[in-house]
Amino acid sequence: MITVYGITNCQTVQKALTWLKKNNIQYNFHDYKKVGIDIEHLQKWCQKFGWEKVLNQSGMMWRKASEVEKATVIDEKSAIEFMLKIPNSIKRPVIEYDSEILKGFDEVEYEKVFLVRN
Repeated sequence: MITVYGITNCQTVQKALTWLKKNNIQYNFHDYKKVGIDIEHLQKWCQKFGWEKVLNQSGMMWRKASEVEKATVIDEKSAIEFMLKIPNSIKRPVIEYDSEILKGFDEVEYEKVFLVRN
């Protein structure tokens, strides 16, 4: 089963969900703003992409953080602590499917993973 992690009011998440629906692909949606996210998922995502690509340092939640908070984010451990505290700071969507983990919305990548393989 496909699990889409994100927040409902994110435009990129909405694009991904629209694409999945349009292509009749079943998925579960995990809203980590409402439900939260666990450390195991963040560790797995950081291992795959690097913490710098999982933590959205260009997003509003990062910009709203104090300079003191930002200064504490220096490695994967501190980035994960920040993302656990402020889940909206995670790049989105993150999609887990079988052994695949996708980040963001890329129609070409989605086609390769969800349409070509099946």
